[in-house]
Amino acid sequence: MEVSANLRDAYEDKDGLRKEELSAISGPNEFAEFYNRLKQIKEFHRKHPNEICVPMSVEFEELMKAKDNLSEEAQNLVEFTDEEGYGRYLDLHDCYLKYINLKGSEKLEYVSYLSSFDQLFDISKDRKNAEYKRYLEMLLDYLQGYTDRVKPLLDQNELYGKVLMDFEKKWENGTFPGWPKEASSALTHAGAHLDLSAFSSWEELASLGLDRLKSALMALGLKCGGTLEERAQRLFSTKGKSLESLDPSLFAKNPKAKGPKKDTERNKEIGFLEAQIYEYVEVLGEQRQLTHENVQRKQARTGEEREEDDEEQPSESESEDEDNEIIYNPKNLPLGWDGKPIPYWLYKLHGLNINYNCEICGNYTYRGPKAFQRHFAEWRHAHGMRCLGIPNTAHFANVTQIEDAVSLWSKLKSQKALERWQPDTEEEYEDSSGNVVNKKTYEDLKRQGLL
Repeated sequence: MEVSANLRDAYEDKDGLRKEELSAISGPNEFAEFYNRLKQIKEFHRKHPNEICVPMSVEFEELMKAKDNLSEEAQNLVEFTDEEGYGRYLDLHDCYLKYINLKGSEKLEYVSYLSSFDQLFDISKDRKNAEYKRYLEMLLDYLQGYTDRVKPLLDQNELYGKVLMDFEKKWENGTFPGWPKEASSALTHAGAHLDLSAFSSWEELASLGLDRLKSALMALGLKCGGTLEERAQRLFSTKGKSLESLDPSLFAKNPKAKGPKKDTERNKEIGFLEAQIYEYVEVLGEQRQLTHENVQRKQARTGEEREEDDEEQPSESESEDEDNEIIYNPKNLPLGWDGKPIPYWLYKLHGLNINYNCEICGNYTYRGPKAFQRHFAEWRHAHGMRCLGIPNTAHFANVTQIEDAVSLWSKLKSQKALERWQPDTEEEYEDSSGNVVNKKTYEDLKRQGLL
């Protein structure tokens, strides 16, 4: 961690020395700078001809020896499970077991869980209880620990502040995925006022029904329980009076308001946990994709093949050497499961040279027709359609532009309206002579006295 902190400070370049050095050796006078430094070196050796010089190769050899003969503390500095493969893959088995044991959760395979564990916005609010919160804390704790091990240079405090700021803004606006603002809540608590000047008795008020009387009583802050007659009498007793002159026993008690506030705070805590998980999943997108492919590959193998694969697993030093090697990839081909560029014929066969842009997904680019077709059923496209207020059905397959999706949705709604049952033209009546006519014709004949 100390080395990581030093590296981060060096890249931040607070004293400006690194920037000054780079500008000197990469500016328009780089050759003049080179000969100037060469002159300084020659001048130093001319003044100190007997200076003992230690070759830099000696220092590098010592570093290599120290790397090969690590102390026990250095060897155990970062530990990974067998499933994590020295930081290549995620190990979410414990989180998976916790998820499938949640009340009301669907039973799914581990490979399906890897594809959908971040689609928390699809889980209904009534399932987001205390047990669900503990599951989120467990998942977030693992993702934070794993990120700390595989990306030690990532400043998680800065990441936390960024997520918090973005979450607060979306939560206030009601745009955070899975937690929309309840538009009806304000009306439910405030109620709707009722003009009593048009009513001369409580019996007339009773004709409005229980729900309307309850809403009017809530608007005045009065008790809204009881039978229809009690509500009507209670509301009619306020006619022509101010709230200050009413009997205090008519008013509802306030402590009940604490419950919704407490629920809102609990929901906000759960929402913030979800926001952090969304961010860490984005950070670990590459490891997640590799994990999904690795699990699929293991499931397709027999037990003997898996044992042979485990025996051929590279050691930590070998895997580090492979990671440090510069991969020759002049055509910028995608990397395969082994970290090497895929063959060019395979690249052309799958159409990975073709990029597809989807405006609904926030102008996200997909490489190849297979990934493009698959993304219509994935969370990013589904979330974009949900933000537009459009269901993600088969009607909208291959639709990527927002304008096209909105116009198609309007067309579908108008078609549905035309297909809706219309009683005036489709409801049938039979007259006294046994003739069957529609409702409109029947009403016209009846009005003219022809029946």
